[in-house]
Amino acid sequence: MPNRERWATRIGLILAMAGNAVGLGNFLRFPTQAAQNGGGVFMIPYMISLVLIAIPLMWVEWAIGRYGGVRGHGTTPAIFRLLWQHPVAKYIGVLGLFVPFVVSCYYVYIESWTLGYAVMSLFGMLPKVSAASASPEVYLAPFKEFLNSYTGMGEGDFYHPSLKAYIFLLITMGLNVYVLIKGISGGIERLAKVAMPLLFFFAIVLMIRVFTLETSHGSAVAGLNFLWEPKWSELANPKVWLAAAGQVFFTLSLGFGAIITYASYLKRNDDITLSALTASSLNELAEVVLGGSIAIPAAAAFFGVAAAQTIAASGAFNLAFVSLPAIFANIPFGQFFGFLWFILLFFAGLTSSVAITQPVIAFLEDEFKMERRLAVLSTMFVLFFVAHVAVFLAGALDEMDFWAGTFFVVVFALCEVLIFFWAFNPSQAWAEINRGGYIKLPRLFFYIMRYVTPAFLFLITVWWVVTILPGYLMESRWTSWVTREILVAIMAVFCFLVYFQDKRRRRK
Repeated sequence: MPNRERWATRIGLILAMAGNAVGLGNFLRFPTQAAQNGGGVFMIPYMISLVLIAIPLMWVEWAIGRYGGVRGHGTTPAIFRLLWQHPVAKYIGVLGLFVPFVVSCYYVYIESWTLGYAVMSLFGMLPKVSAASASPEVYLAPFKEFLNSYTGMGEGDFYHPSLKAYIFLLITMGLNVYVLIKGISGGIERLAKVAMPLLFFFAIVLMIRVFTLETSHGSAVAGLNFLWEPKWSELANPKVWLAAAGQVFFTLSLGFGAIITYASYLKRNDDITLSALTASSLNELAEVVLGGSIAIPAAAAFFGVAAAQTIAASGAFNLAFVSLPAIFANIPFGQFFGFLWFILLFFAGLTSSVAITQPVIAFLEDEFKMERRLAVLSTMFVLFFVAHVAVFLAGALDEMDFWAGTFFVVVFALCEVLIFFWAFNPSQAWAEINRGGYIKLPRLFFYIMRYVTPAFLFLITVWWVVTILPGYLMESRWTSWVTREILVAIMAVFCFLVYFQDKRRRRK
């Protein structure tokens, strides 16, 4: 058996896997998606997608990762080649490098905003405006201006971020490098054991504080009613189902390649059935219970339900970096609660960013036998360089998020399940999932993984290709085309590295 790093403890593995899944999307994207897509009725397609796509795919990714790891490989180009003896398999696996790398290039930048805002909130450096009798639009204006000034996002083709934003980006990059250099058990696992309990503790404290908010405009309870009141007419809307499936993918970090890489550090007979289910449950607790009980209810209590609806429609960034700081600015100990909110987001972001950066590092270690420190520094140097595209080029972040963080995630997930349950021996795949498991999966899930999950993923992919993709391809802004050319270049580099490594392997 190849000598690779291993997780030191089972609880460390579960917390690290949960940390990979619990990210900014749990506390920002989920409440806005629910509010915009039918409220309480959103949970029906959400739970169906969770059972038919997410949980089965989670088991598939854990099994693929463990299968490759005991054979010395932690990334999909090599593992897909093991599962499917076809020349194209390794190039399909390139998506398992491309997707997490590109996402990490802009994700780390957004993560740095949360660290910057946490520090500025703690030291009272955010705007201070009295809520007196001002309308929500007037009251929120200084906070919008502050965010625009901090990130430098404007109307032109180039952004001009503030010096503070750039400094916090450097600090965040440095923290990611430090954790990654320490390795799997010494860095990522230790981070998860500290960050995840703190994250849940901070979230519970904030949830309790939000539940006690009550103003002349409303209360948090009214916000919960607004968020979870089912709008039954939306159940027949395909966009709601698409949004729910997309949110399930985003929140569990499926189709990113990170879960496969993390699972590759398991031993041959380590449990994956119960461990994967436990990690998924922790993520759902963070998202549905905690994520749905902070941002939107707080906005409804402070601004009223109608204004909260408008805020939810304005997107996750405005919710996190405009509305919540405005609320904390006018409650007792607001600087402290603002700090808790943003440091909570930072911990969520950090545990996810180290996870999605790890696949490329593992690829360099496993396939090119590169020493870990050099693999980390090489990866992070290129990542930092590419991140400047999202920092300075208008629209680049949205382009990168669509292609790497949305479209190819679903395409890659479809490839995973097809290769594991169709190109590979399906009976062997089922046995791989159940081997060493603390619980044995009902046979029903074999048919779900082999037929239902790929069919569901295929329908989502076709829907996006037909209804959403043309709109993006028609984008004529030159910055969008430059960003796409950069993405094509990144894909080409990964394909060349895979080709070069495979050629070296054949010569041996």
